[in-house]
Amino acid sequence: MKIEIIFLGTGSHIPTATRNHTGILVSFGSENILVDCGEGIQRQFKIARINPNKLSRILISHWHGDHILGLPGLLETLAVSEYSKTLYIYGPKGIGEKLRFLEKLYGKFKLNYNIKEISHGKLIDEKEFYIEAIPMSHGIPTNAYSIVLKDKLRLNKNKIKKLKLPNSPLLGKLQKGKDITYKGKKISAKSVSYLEKGKKVTIIMDTLMNDKAIKIAKNSDLLICESTYSSRHEEKAREYKHLTSRQSAIIAKRAKVKKLILIHISHRYEKNAEIVLEEAKKIFKNTFLVNDFDKVII
Repeated sequence: MKIEIIFLGTGSHIPTATRNHTGILVSFGSENILVDCGEGIQRQFKIARINPNKLSRILISHWHGDHILGLPGLLETLAVSEYSKTLYIYGPKGIGEKLRFLEKLYGKFKLNYNIKEISHGKLIDEKEFYIEAIPMSHGIPTNAYSIVLKDKLRLNKNKIKKLKLPNSPLLGKLQKGKDITYKGKKISAKSVSYLEKGKKVTIIMDTLMNDKAIKIAKNSDLLICESTYSSRHEEKAREYKHLTSRQSAIIAKRAKVKKLILIHISHRYEKNAEIVLEEAKKIFKNTFLVNDFDKVII
């Protein structure tokens, strides 16, 4: 199973002409998971030609404006678009109360949604994937998230065909790792199957440098990490509890990730964002800087 990631917003607290507030859409199987919901997210969906009614879940990293100002509009859009599913919304402690306050301001959102507050551990564990959270250091409750596709036992179609095994419950047993007997012959699951390794995407938004960021990113196929400042503004990064691109690269290197994507870029680098990228690449070579509407598939 492939994971497709579309960057609906890659800017930080002040949007620019080219970078909207943060929004990352992670899609695989029947899941369409929006990570953070910055202002103007509805328009970003339109430009990307994506139907927001396909959303299954929203993960909120923290309750700062550039990460949640799009929520009222998006929920209202889903309501008037006759969203028929239950929308699951996850975030750190306090988001339930804040969403209820939004309803006092805008009126009750006429759609089914379920809120779950979590600061550490698995927030969902399904047959094919799980999502876990770990707290970051940003002055208010803030989560980083990992979306993990589990390892899966796959059957070798050529071997199945060679053994002339019928399309029957026997194949289901083999896929579960159970040995079978067919026409008096014992067939071991290991002899006709292989393990398809899972995939891990970690998303770290606003935070100071901390060991928990390295922990949750460990062995990720892809790390998407806020890189609000370049090292020349490291003091400002510390003041506002953000990462520099150099620090993001250090996290990637120590966590032994395969690929790093920089996001949440300050408006001050609107005309020279390559500075942020170049600093990171000196430490972690396989680093990329994305723009709004870029797509990555792993």
